Amino acid sequence: MVLLCQAEVLYFAKSVEITGVRSETISVPQEIKALQLWKEIETRHPGLADVRNQTLFAVHPEYVELGDQLLLLQPGDEIAVIPHHYAVVIAGGKCPK
Repeated sequence: MVLLCQAEVLYFAKSVEITGVRSETISVPQEIKALQLWKEIETRHPGLADVRNQTLFAVHPEYVELGDQLLLLQPGDEIAVIPHHYAVVIAGGKCPK
C-alpha cells in the first residue's frame, strides 16, 4: 500500500509566472524519488518543463538534485521550486550546492 502525504510546494520568481500561484498543496507518496516528485509537479504545470534545467529544487530546506535519490516526505513538508538565478542572488552570488 502506498502512503500519501500532503506537501506544500512553494514557487519563486519565474516559476510563479509559469504556474500562476505562489504555493499549493499536493498529495504525493511519502516515499518518492526526487525526479518522480518533480514530474508530479510538472504534470500539474507543464510549463515548468521549459525551465527544469534552470531550476533548483529544495525539500526539507536542502537542495536536491533531480535524480534517483529517495525522499521520505512527512505531512506538511515544504518543497521549493527556485529558478537558478534567484537562488544565486539569495546565496550572495554563490551557487548553492
